[in-house]
Amino acid sequence: MNKRSFIKALALLGFSTGSIINTKASPISINDMDFSSPDIWDQIRASYKLKPDYINLENGYYCFLPEETLEKYIQHLRDVNYHASSYMRTVQWDNKAKSAAKVAELVGASPEEVVLTRNTTESIDLIISGYPWKKGDEAIVSNQDYGSLLNMFELAERRYGIKVKKIDIPMHPENDEEIVATYENAITAKTKLMMVPHIVNITGHILPVKKIADMAHSHGVEIMLDGAHAVGHFDFNISELDCDYYGSSLHKWLSVPLGCGMLYVKKGKSNQIRPLLAPYELDQKTLLNLNHTGTHAVSTDLAVIDAIDFQQKMGNKRKEERLRYIQKYWSDQVRDLPGVNVNTPIEPQRSCGIANVGLDAVNPGDMAKILMDKYKIYTVGINGAGVKGCRISPNVYTSEKEMDQFVKAIKEMSGNA
Repeated sequence: MNKRSFIKALALLGFSTGSIINTKASPISINDMDFSSPDIWDQIRASYKLKPDYINLENGYYCFLPEETLEKYIQHLRDVNYHASSYMRTVQWDNKAKSAAKVAELVGASPEEVVLTRNTTESIDLIISGYPWKKGDEAIVSNQDYGSLLNMFELAERRYGIKVKKIDIPMHPENDEEIVATYENAITAKTKLMMVPHIVNITGHILPVKKIADMAHSHGVEIMLDGAHAVGHFDFNISELDCDYYGSSLHKWLSVPLGCGMLYVKKGKSNQIRPLLAPYELDQKTLLNLNHTGTHAVSTDLAVIDAIDFQQKMGNKRKEERLRYIQKYWSDQVRDLPGVNVNTPIEPQRSCGIANVGLDAVNPGDMAKILMDKYKIYTVGINGAGVKGCRISPNVYTSEKEMDQFVKAIKEMSGNA
């Protein structure tokens, strides 16, 4: 579809390019898009069915599906329902393995290093709970880590008698070395495992995880990365990060249906992790030994490949650049305003689509409520771990006009209108 025919189609559907709310658009297949056209992001926007009640700037919890991925997912549901037990007893495991292999290819891992889980929490909890802890061992985490994962480390303290040390990640570091040193200073001779967010979920801060991994390994410490918001968000190769364990939620930025995650374990390391749930066959020598959860929603497994196809046709790097652009588009306009605090580093390489902004005069919960009630902008307030503000997470369908509306709201709420 060329630009002229695309704009004509939009006009027939009753809306214009760059519109704030799209209520009438029929989905456009990604196969029909013209990626050389300057209106490509209008075309991608038209592939989503957007709720007209508000501007959604809270994609960080769950990135809903473009319409063509949703339709394929519904067809998978119908197919599994049609074949019923014959599907479950014959091809479900082969199909899940194919989807896991596709994820491995996407992130730059080998197929035997990746399995599908239900979310990041499950992936990382499998490692924390099954790690070969001994009484007195130490682990390092940060106060900005995801709460459920910190709770799992607390359970490990109770169960195994380990000690968990918490550090504070510098919010606006001078350089990578400042972050690396913060983790390194917490290491002792008893440190066994370090959990590090690839991207901090509450601020969008992307950490120099390869440098942290190199430092940790030089001390004989293993490193586990929380990549809940990384896969499908920005481009990276997991093998180049040199981490030992990695968890992510595919229903976030990859736009897989709800309830799908991935676990990466570096080749040769899965045998030391004790399974949380007993597999069909005990003592398997592969990562599948950790991956048994009984009967699960296999239709979601099938939709993983559809979501990756959509992502790759869009282009991993193209998507990353768009997400970073739309974040910088709004954050650079408010960063230096009196009474406004952008809790995300200014350097482009230290963030992508997610950022956090707070107001001196309004607490985060009230800020989120005002944004929704007065300005019809949906987001989430964060008040903890030294971070006070709203997490702002647009997506590829978000327009500059929508972010202009958000900037206007921030200026008015902070007295900078």
